[in-house]
Amino acid sequence: MQIRIEAFDLPGRECGREPGFPGYCNIHVGVQQRERRDELLGMIPGDASSATWELEVTATRREAGWDLRGPFVHGRPGGRFVYLSWGTVDEARVFSMFRRAKLWLDAIPAGVLEAAGDGGVLVARLGLTDAKGQPLCASVRPPLVEWSALPG
Repeated sequence: MQIRIEAFDLPGRECGREPGFPGYCNIHVGVQQRERRDELLGMIPGDASSATWELEVTATRREAGWDLRGPFVHGRPGGRFVYLSWGTVDEARVFSMFRRAKLWLDAIPAGVLEAAGDGGVLVARLGLTDAKGQPLCASVRPPLVEWSALPG
């Protein structure tokens, strides 16, 4: 099975200072690998018009539904998620994370998972700017993300 994350409304390359938030420059976002926080799939500048990531996952049918696993899937069964990591990129192209959004896979409607089935594609569509104009972070569940399926 594949997960395709389609993102829009990115916050820009800079985010301003505000109480409790220091502000950052040359912001990028990517999908964090499970074993290595510093290895990202598809690092995208924060001012891109959109971003798309495609992740291969292993989907196993269980009594309680589907269990999704893979190199970019974090968490335990029943609590799996994908991290979108925000960070700055310096002159040497070194990424320094400052914030993450957690896309909860348990929030995918059961009917959408069934429709994707073995070999299908789960599609997540979401905006990446929060209500304050900053990079989206914390737990991301519907209605912040819309899940759909393309059968295999």
